Amino acid sequence: MPTLAANAVRPYELGSIQEYPVVANDIIFEGAAVGENGAGFARPLVAGDVFLGFAESMVDNSTGTAGEITVRTRRYGQVQLPVAGAAAITANDQPVVYASDDDTFTLTAVGNSPIGRLSRWVAPGVAVVAFDVSLAAETAARAAGDV
Repeated sequence: MPTLAANAVRPYELGSIQEYPVVANDIIFEGAAVGENGAGFARPLVAGDVFLGFAESMVDNSTGTAGEITVRTRRYGQVQLPVAGAAAITANDQPVVYASDDDTFTLTAVGNSPIGRLSRWVAPGVAVVAFDVSLAAETAARAAGDV
């Protein structure tokens, strides 16, 4: 390919926000962990899904077809969550945090979706989680032996 001979105006997006097409017949609520269903569509996260981030607002595709609407997600950041097993001592080790559905978070890896790392303990069972779609995907790939 030849090099540019003129300015190339390119559409850029903010780094922390992404939009994904939503599965048919479902609702994703604001604050839900969002997963990918294996066919390229976003849904409320189910254990084992690839983590796509947290829904920025509610989207209702309960009567729509797959991909008819999109959900905006936050791909990385820090969020306070209820995390089963979170204790003051575990926060210092920054263990991986997993989701088993769109609102259930745990330190248990088996069968669940990695979403980030415990960043700070707040109270028994409550922690600040540093979530990151890219790191979650890398952690999932390592667990599956793909890396």
